This record gives sequence, C-alpha cells and structure tokens, in this order.
Amino acid sequence: MINRNRLSVNIDGIVVGGQAPVVIQSMTNTDTADVESTVTQVLDLWKAGSEMVRITVNNELSAKAVPEIKKKLLEQGCNVPLIGDFHFNGHKLLTLYPDCAKALSKYRINPGNVGKGSKRDDQFNQMIQIAIDNDKPVRIGVNWGSLDQDLLAEMMDKNALSDNPLNSIDLMREVLIESALRSADAAVKLGLAKSKIIISCKTSDTQDLIYVYEQLQKRCSFPLHLGLTEAGIGTKGIVASAASMGYLLQKGIGDTIRISLTPEPGENRNKEVIVAQELLQTMNIRSFVPLVIACPGCGRTTSTFFQELAQQTQTFLRENMSSWKEKYPGVEEMKVAVMGCVVNGPGESKMANIGISLPGTGEIPVAPVYENGQKTVTLKGDNIANDFKKIIIQYIEKNYK
Repeated sequence: MINRNRLSVNIDGIVVGGQAPVVIQSMTNTDTADVESTVTQVLDLWKAGSEMVRITVNNELSAKAVPEIKKKLLEQGCNVPLIGDFHFNGHKLLTLYPDCAKALSKYRINPGNVGKGSKRDDQFNQMIQIAIDNDKPVRIGVNWGSLDQDLLAEMMDKNALSDNPLNSIDLMREVLIESALRSADAAVKLGLAKSKIIISCKTSDTQDLIYVYEQLQKRCSFPLHLGLTEAGIGTKGIVASAASMGYLLQKGIGDTIRISLTPEPGENRNKEVIVAQELLQTMNIRSFVPLVIACPGCGRTTSTFFQELAQQTQTFLRENMSSWKEKYPGVEEMKVAVMGCVVNGPGESKMANIGISLPGTGEIPVAPVYENGQKTVTLKGDNIANDFKKIIIQYIEKNYK
C-alpha cells in the first residue's frame, strides 16, 4: 500500500485517510423524499460494494425522509454511512430537522453554494456548528461548476495587478484550491477538529484534476476525496475517470473515490461502484472480487463461446462474493483466466490461479483446465460452462480456508 500520509477521519466506523485503504463512495439518483426507492438503491449500491453512499438533501421533504431511510436500512442489516449532499439551503434544513442532522454520518458542504454576500459566512458557520454539535465530519467539496463567485472576483482582481499574472486556466485552478483550503481553515477556527474534515476539488477535465490534487497533496494534510465530476456516459466516463484517478492513485493521492458516471438509459447505478472496484483492483491497491483474464479474440476465435464463458464466469464470481468473502479469506485476490485459443491460452491459464483454454477455430474441441500452473482436467462436450463453475468452487474450497 502506498503511503498517503494524511490525517484520518472516522465516519461511523469507516476510516478515511491515514494508512486506511482507499474507500469507495457512490451516490443515489433517486428522489430522497421517496423513501422506498432510495432505500432500495442504497441497498443495491451497498451490496455492490459501496462503502459510503451520498444522498441529496435539497428540500424539507427529503430532510424529513432521512431518519426513516436510515431506520429502514438498519432494519435490513445495512449500516452503510449516509452522507448528506447540501447546496443553498443546508443551514436551514439541518436546523429545522435535527433528526436528519443526527441520522447522517457526514455532511457535504459546497463553499460555492452555501450563500452569497454577507449571508455566506453566517450560513457556512451555521452548518459547521451543527456538525460540531452532532460530532459529525464534513467534506468541504468545491466544484468547478459552482465556484465561490466572491472569491473568484477577489483573486481575479489580485491577479490583474500581479507582475506575473496567471493565465485563465491556472487562475481557475488556484481559485478551486484556495476555496477548499480557506473553507477548511475557517471550519477549524470555528472549532471543528481537523480529524473531522475531508476536502475535494472536482473538475470535469483530467489535466485540471491532476494538477489540483497534486497541489492539494502538497498544501494540506486533510484526507482527499477523489473524483472526476461530470465524467460522462459510457466508455468516455470510464476512460476519463481511470486516466486521471489512476494516475493520482498511483502517486498515493486520494483517500476516497467516486466514479461519477452518467448512467445510460435503463442502466444499473451499481456500475460506478464496479468500475471503482476494478480500478483499484487492477492497480493492485485493493481486491474485491476475483477478476477474469480473457483474450480480446481474433480470427482464430470466430466462435463467441469464449466471450460468453468469460462473461458468465465474471458474473458468477461477483454474485457469489457476498457469501465467499466470509467463508474463504483471500478469495477476492484469485485470478481466473478464460482464453480462446492455443496461442496464449495455455500460458495465461497457467499463470492464473485457475484457467481454461478453449479451442480456437479449427482446433481440437477440448478445453484443458489449469490449477496453480498444472493441467488437472480436460473438458469437452456441451456442459463446459457448468463444469468449469464446479471446478472453480472446488478450487476455492480447497485453496481458501
């Protein structure tokens, strides 16, 4: 594990920062006032592996719903920390609905959306005082799309008078950083412990994100929540998030992460959790579920069977992890290979914990299985998929106790 050298924050038993593992966060997209749909989605995200879940608290109905949501989750054995996402009216909602303030595990405060002019400081102070009174941590969450306009104007004026003025991009980056650091400093001066503060500065551009977080790493010791905001839909969002966050994580920057994907129509919200897990796991930072190594296919693999088997195997592994992780410690680090022809099939299968090398076009229709580098059995016929699943189960029972 890379030494991230941050302060640590305890969020209802989940430690963020210090030498703790990088924590995966997600966010619901339901109307929080709809208790049943919000509970259902939080449960889905939690079961998928989200270790903290953020919910929108934007009006009185949603604030009223939070204690009931928390109660129903606990009744179903789900103690995942709930984070309240506040903009514009958080000071009012947390004051009017103290049960909401108590039920939430953390408050997200956006300095750019706390208030304007003379009201800004009072409303920010009010939210921080509520956090202190309830012994709750906060995330000072600055966002590129909602910068503090007063701070922006101040720094633009100062920059204009400088002998070496920054260009517009560098200036905006500095405003992001300054907004987060000034707000965190203000919270500390009000009495909020440093061990109760996480900060983030989100952008939608990968190079901006990299620059800003490298600076935050140097200029403060607060834990950093990492995420590329408005990353996009489909492969664009995945690639952009992985490119920027993977680079930062490799340098030890980032204590919690969220992959902010725009769901495709009808797509399960859990995808952002799975992508976050796979990013951390492919970088050998954390392990969550056995991953399948599979070849991309070529003219030697005109059958789609190896593709179908790879997909079925990955789904099978993920669906069973909830029971396996308790019974078989370390199984999440297992590597499974599903290969499509003789070129790399046997070699990759031998290097995995367990692997199968399927026949390519024109090859003998048999599929050798390798366990810990040794061929143990050769499968053939119409039941290869089910036979391979049984062999995986037997391998787990034998090797993980």
